[in-house]
Amino acid sequence: MAGLHYIVISNQKLFFMQNYKNHSRYYPFHHFVLTPLTLVYFVWTLVNLISAIGSGVQASEQVYHLIGATILLLLPLLARIYALKNQDRIIRLEMRQRYFELTGSSFREKERKLRLSQIIALRFAGDNELLALIERTIKEGLRSKVIKQSIENWQEDKRRV
Repeated sequence: MAGLHYIVISNQKLFFMQNYKNHSRYYPFHHFVLTPLTLVYFVWTLVNLISAIGSGVQASEQVYHLIGATILLLLPLLARIYALKNQDRIIRLEMRQRYFELTGSSFREKERKLRLSQIIALRFAGDNELLALIERTIKEGLRSKVIKQSIENWQEDKRRV
């Protein structure tokens, strides 16, 4: 398997160590069941509405179905957005705490010079490389992908949303 660096056996379970190549997560029910089904239902109701309008039939029932389908489509997306926004706030707090523990100084001055995407990428860096990587990111304006690829001591996070 490409990108597989470590295998840890714990309590007779096989775990793959997280790294840049495998850190993205999918929630199968959300990504492959709920969202696709609501999208299919939305398209189906839209086609029915267009068909009803094209044939001159009263389309009020199709309009109600389309409104319901729109709501059903937006609900899982909004729930995911809310969770991700909350996670972003927690990551920012985590980085403030880590920076303070490593330096005894506030992270806020550095934070103002970084984009949120950079802060999120930096959180995967181990303590031994975090400070240098923060400085390099500010100096060179590194993109989050480059930051993640630069990390040698990857700190995994298996509890992400």
